Amino acid sequence: MIPNNPPLQKPKSKKKVLIRLGGYLLQHKWMLIGALVLTVVGNSLALLGPMLSGYAIDAIGTQPHQADFPKIFRYCGLMLIFYFVSSVISYILSVLVVKLSQKTVYQMRKDLFEKLLDLPVRFFDSHQTGDIISRISYDIDTINSSLSNDMIQIAASSIMVLGSFFMMLSISPVMLLVFAITVPISIFFIKYRTKTVRPLFRKRSAKLGELNGFVEEIISGQKTTKAYHQEETMIGRFDEKNNEAVETYYRADYYGSTVGPSVNAINNLSLALISVFGALLYLRGSISLGNLSSFVLYSRKFSGPINEMANIISELQSAFAAAERVFRLIDEEPEAADAPDALELTDVAGDVKMENIQFGYEEGKTIIHDLNLHAKPGSLVAIVGPTGAGKTTIINLLMRFYDPQKGHILMEDHDSRAITRKSLRAAYTMVLQDTWLFNGTIYENIAFSRQDATREEVIEAAKAAKIHNYIMQLPDGYDTIISEDGMNISQGQKQMLTIARAMLSDARMLILDEATSNVDTRTEMQIQSAMRNLMKDRTCFVIAHRLSTVQNADTILVVQHGDIVEQGNHEQLMQYGGVYAGLYRSQFH
Repeated sequence: MIPNNPPLQKPKSKKKVLIRLGGYLLQHKWMLIGALVLTVVGNSLALLGPMLSGYAIDAIGTQPHQADFPKIFRYCGLMLIFYFVSSVISYILSVLVVKLSQKTVYQMRKDLFEKLLDLPVRFFDSHQTGDIISRISYDIDTINSSLSNDMIQIAASSIMVLGSFFMMLSISPVMLLVFAITVPISIFFIKYRTKTVRPLFRKRSAKLGELNGFVEEIISGQKTTKAYHQEETMIGRFDEKNNEAVETYYRADYYGSTVGPSVNAINNLSLALISVFGALLYLRGSISLGNLSSFVLYSRKFSGPINEMANIISELQSAFAAAERVFRLIDEEPEAADAPDALELTDVAGDVKMENIQFGYEEGKTIIHDLNLHAKPGSLVAIVGPTGAGKTTIINLLMRFYDPQKGHILMEDHDSRAITRKSLRAAYTMVLQDTWLFNGTIYENIAFSRQDATREEVIEAAKAAKIHNYIMQLPDGYDTIISEDGMNISQGQKQMLTIARAMLSDARMLILDEATSNVDTRTEMQIQSAMRNLMKDRTCFVIAHRLSTVQNADTILVVQHGDIVEQGNHEQLMQYGGVYAGLYRSQFH
C-alpha cells in the first residue's frame, strides 16, 4: 500500500525562478561576463550603422551633382566593417552562450539527479516514474533551449532598445514622443497576456508528465495488457490522456502565439506615425533627410526587439513552467537527517527487536498494529501471511525506508532512530521479487554489493547461487554485457544473479522478499541449501508465499491485518492448527 499523490504545490513566482536560474549562471561568471561584453560590443557596432547611413544620405545632397562621393564611400565602407565585425562577434557569442547553457544545464541535471538519490522512498511511492523522468529530460531540455537561444535574444534586444532610444533622442526628441503612445500599449498588452499564458504552459508541462507516466506504466505492463486482451481499453485511455495533453499544448501555443503579431501591429502603427511626423518636420526644415532616414532605421531597431521579445514570450513561459517543476523537485524535503549524536553501527551480530510498533502510510490508516518480534543473531525468521497483511511493510520499517509512528525498532539494543541510516542499511543485504540489473557486465552487476570484491569472490558467490555454469556458457563469460534491465536473460537467471550479489555482501543480515519466486523448484532447493551454508551466524528475514521455502525457519511469524497472530517453528504452528496450518494445507492439499 502506498500513499496517495500529494496535492499540487503553489507555483513559484517568476522572480524567484529567475533568481534561481541566475544563480546557476553565476557559477560560470567569467563566461557570463564574456557573453555580456560581447553582446554590448557587437550591438554597439550594429547601432552605428543607421547613423552612418544618415551621414551617407546627407552627403548625397538634395541637388544634382552635389554628391560628395569620398564621404559616401567612407561612410558606406565603415558600415560594412562595423556590420561584419558585429556579425563575427555574434557568432562567437552564440558559441559561448551555447557552452554556458550546456554547463548550466549539466549542473542543474546533476543537482536534480543527486536530489533524487536523497529523497525518501515515500516520494517514489507517491509519484509516477514517467513524471520524474519528464522533469529530468523534457523540462531541463526546455530550459536549455531557452538559455541557449532566448538569453542571447533578450540581452541583445535590451541593448538594442536602449541604444536606439538614446540615438533617436539625440536626433529628434519631438518624434520620440510617438513611442510615448505605442510603447505603453505594447508593455500593457505583453504583461496582460503573460499572466494569461503562464498558467497554461505550467499546465502543459504537468499534462506531459502525466502522459509520460501513463506510457511508462503501459509499457512495463504490456504482457498483462495482451494477456487480458485489453489493448483497446489501453488505447482508449491513452487517447484520453493524449487528447488532454494536445489540448493543453494547443491552448498554450495559441494564446502564446497571439503576442507577437499583436505587438508587431502596434510597432507598425509607430512606424506610420513616425513617417507622417518626420515628413512634416522635414518640410519645415527641422530635420535633414539623412537624420530622418537614421531615425526611421533606429525606430525599427527600437521596436523590432520589442516585437522579437514578444514572439519568445511563449518560449519563456514554457521555460519558466519547466523550471518551476525542476526547482520544485529540487526543493522536495530530503530524507530526514540522522540525529546529531547518531552512532555508527559496527560489529553487527544481527540482533533485531520490534517493540509495540504501530505504522500507517497515511494518517488515520494504521497498517501495523502493536507488532512485536525478536530476531536473534544467526536465526532465520520467516514472515508469512495473506496479501496485504503488512509483510513488505515490516521490511520497509527494518530498513528505515519509513519510521513507525509508535514503538521502537532496536538493533543491537540501539534504537534505529539513534543509528546512522548508512550504517544501518549497510548491515542488511536485500533480494527482492522485482529484480534490478543495470547496463553493464555480469561481473559488475554481481560486484555491485561490494566494490572491493575480487574476481574469485564474485565467482564463488555465483557458484553458491547456482548461476556460475550458466555464466561460463556465455561467449564472454563474466564479461558478458547485460542489456538495460537485463532483457537479454531470463527472469529466473536475473533473480539468481541478484541472489549472487546478495551472497557477496559482507552484511550480517539478509532480507529475502519472495526472492526465489521466479526460479523452478529444483533450483530453489539448491539456492536455499547454499544460502543456509553461506549465511551461518547471520540473521535472515524471509518473506514467502510458498510455505515450502520456510519450513526450516527458526521462527515463522504469521502476519494478519498488521499483527503477528502466530509465532513459532513449522512443527509448532502445524500442531497449533491455526492460520499457518490453514495456509499450509491450502497449498499442499
